Amino acid sequence: MNEQELRKRLQLLRSEHRDLDVAIAALTEAGDQRGFVDQLQMARLKKRKLALKDRIAAIEDVLLPDIIA
Repeated sequence: MNEQELRKRLQLLRSEHRDLDVAIAALTEAGDQRGFVDQLQMARLKKRKLALKDRIAAIEDVLLPDIIA
């Protein structure tokens, strides 16, 4: 992948990561109203969010390599 494709992919992953934040917040709020939270669904969302974070970090490392001074 070239730099432009990586930046576009990074933008999409960040967007999906934010969407998961919203979904987790909505699930928590709905759980508060019902009196219980679907722990399995919450765990799946958080696991997906963590996987996205790892992929975002990997792309950022490619785009902005560490410079040892």
